[in-house]
Amino acid sequence: MADAPPADLPPLDPVPEDWDVGLAVVAHPDDMEYGASAAVARWTDQGKTVAYLLVTAGEAGIDAMAPEEVAPLRAREQRAACGAVGVTDLQILDHPDGMLEPSLALRSDIAAAIRRVRPEMVITLNHRETFATGGLNMADHVVTGRAVVDAVRDAANRWVFRSLAEDDGLEPWGGVRWVAVANSPQPTHGVPVSEGDIDRAVSSLAAHEVYLQGLGPGPMSDPGGFLRQLFSAAGPRLGSPTAMTFELLAM
Repeated sequence: MADAPPADLPPLDPVPEDWDVGLAVVAHPDDMEYGASAAVARWTDQGKTVAYLLVTAGEAGIDAMAPEEVAPLRAREQRAACGAVGVTDLQILDHPDGMLEPSLALRSDIAAAIRRVRPEMVITLNHRETFATGGLNMADHVVTGRAVVDAVRDAANRWVFRSLAEDDGLEPWGGVRWVAVANSPQPTHGVPVSEGDIDRAVSSLAAHEVYLQGLGPGPMSDPGGFLRQLFSAAGPRLGSPTAMTFELLAM
């Protein structure tokens, strides 16, 4: 039996699972692997399809290596991370890592992916100023998360980014029902994750081997310990031994 939720934290509602197609849109390789990939493992086991869109190649993420070396390396690591949780559709855009700005080009690219994949659920990373741990967020995450919400609307509007339909054959898609924001400091919902889901999530994070080594000593020296602590802390709020939290935005 799961522990009761902490008295100072409200309980979480379950993330709806009456959908078939999801799209995860994040800024960098490894963004999905800090917890959200456990939910993806659960969903792909249920027979759902989840595609990944990365806005950047993460080329500025390893201080000791030149971006030209890092981009293909991180793509390989991300493909391995995707494989661990049953994701086969991975698209990586070429917006500049570390220098993302709110732009029509970014919104258009995300809207194009939404029209191509036609998801009901869109997953993204925290766009708030801080994380649940209190640590400060970074610009790329904030910009991407906010662009995702706008792009969901753009994807449904025939008269926004008209070239997507006229030139690329991507017809409007208004079927996104929710945006699920992972690692938000304002979680409203949760997904119960099993030991099998967690094992696969740990494998997906550990797949970013060179990147994690580049971070040096710290919490990421033990991906399994980091993730298990995260899921165990969230579980009681959902009435589950272990869970992943999301801020759910109804669209």
